[in-house]
Amino acid sequence: MRRFIFQKRSAIALLLVFLLGMTWMGCSTTVQERKDEPAKAEGQETKAPPSKYTAKYYFFDDVLVPGELDYKPKKSVTYEAVQFKAGVIYFTKWWIDTDSLIDFFNYHMEKDNWKLVNSYRGKESLLTFSKPDKSCNIRITERWYGTTHVQIAVGPVGAKKM
Repeated sequence: MRRFIFQKRSAIALLLVFLLGMTWMGCSTTVQERKDEPAKAEGQETKAPPSKYTAKYYFFDDVLVPGELDYKPKKSVTYEAVQFKAGVIYFTKWWIDTDSLIDFFNYHMEKDNWKLVNSYRGKESLLTFSKPDKSCNIRITERWYGTTHVQIAVGPVGAKKM
């Protein structure tokens, strides 16, 4: 009986040490991201609102993406024609603050002349932006194990039905 109680307490203590370690690692990356200076993207300095990210334009030249996100080309699909570019580009990041990520997209999409249509926040956040000739949907999903997935879909608006 005593051995069982000792094993149970040891397991709980080990779990607490592990959780404290994970919390410490998560806080250290957040602090490191805040210390970094914003980089210049496409020859212009970007100023992100609450948190500072290095930013980059990927396939779409009017959708700025934080440099902290890891681009996943195997999951992305893009299409380019003479009239427009369309597609879905996919990113992931381990331990990122989704609220500052949402603020980043809201701020920079407005700077690139996108209008916010609607947004939903939660474990899965959706941001919808529009321009006269195209729309952009940004889907931010938090996974239980700490990874954040970002999916950016851009396509034309007002195409004629056949």
